[in-house]
Amino acid sequence: MADEPLVLGIETSCDETGVGIVRGHTLLADAIASSVDEHARFGGVVPEVASRAHLEAMVPTIDRALKEAGVSAKDLDGIAVTAGPGLAGALLVGVSAAKAYAYALGKPLYGVNHLASHICVDQLEHGALPEPTMALLVSGGHSSLLLSTDITADVRPMGSTIDDAAGEAFDKIARVLNLGFPGGPVIDRYAKEGDPQAIAFPRGLTGPRDPIYDFSFSGLKTAVARWIEAKRAAGEDVPVRDVAASFQEAVVDVLTRKAVRACRDEGVDHLMIGGGVAANSRLRALAQERCEAAGIRLRVPRPKLCTDNGAMVAALGAEMVARNRAASDWDLSADSSLPVTDPHVPGVSHTHDHVHEVSKENLYS
Repeated sequence: MADEPLVLGIETSCDETGVGIVRGHTLLADAIASSVDEHARFGGVVPEVASRAHLEAMVPTIDRALKEAGVSAKDLDGIAVTAGPGLAGALLVGVSAAKAYAYALGKPLYGVNHLASHICVDQLEHGALPEPTMALLVSGGHSSLLLSTDITADVRPMGSTIDDAAGEAFDKIARVLNLGFPGGPVIDRYAKEGDPQAIAFPRGLTGPRDPIYDFSFSGLKTAVARWIEAKRAAGEDVPVRDVAASFQEAVVDVLTRKAVRACRDEGVDHLMIGGGVAANSRLRALAQERCEAAGIRLRVPRPKLCTDNGAMVAALGAEMVARNRAASDWDLSADSSLPVTDPHVPGVSHTHDHVHEVSKENLYS
């Protein structure tokens, strides 16, 4: 344990201020400060509100994580931070904080990719990732199929959403049903009491000429909204539980079907599912059923590790340290559209060690 890298990770891509501390593949602390309640009255995340919330929560959340882990900041082997993708303003708060702590502590800085972090977090649950691994990432901003042969250097996109992400569709349908925000957990809860076969909602991009690994949930969202509007216009009650169950089934049917096909086509026998929507109980159940039938091993982290968190960033940072990947330079910036093909943002100059020479006295107290 002692010779495994000890890394602190900072995640601020959206509305969660996450700080995690990892030693190797062992999670020591996972502290989160959420601003979701501040966004609820707007029906979605407001970028400026999120950025201000990160500013207020950053230092207390880092202190809480260090205390929970029972380690001193000076013992860290590195600081990792989400450099993108995400909300630009929110990312900048995290990157700025990570630079400050890394500089004060005299530690290397690692700007990492949000999506690659969602894959790497599974190492904290199930051990080292097999190489290659197929990953299905589903969240409010992303629905992606990714093939990873090296989580620190080689992540290849297989397919992605061409419009609404799965989590975004959950939020919008919850809003139409007057169920509040965020939509994922409440839709899942209502769906458990509904009939998933009650309403035949469409499955996007599943025709013979459609892209086999891409996703589309905009048409489904529109179809569900129009079905609800028609019921209300006719003066009829909307069967909320059946709508929730049928909508949810349409989403997870497409997600799991395409993920299993990608595994078969690429000859990969492991499927990892991550992102906030991976906490959905029906997605987990259907994925397990279809993976077992196809002889594929399914890996899904526990729900708390599926949503945005600092642990996933620390996990990827620890892997960067363990594999001797280059640290980021001090001019590291947030990139709201950082491609998943860049698991991290390595430095291109050799100023990193030189800059740390001035901070060996450990400015952090």
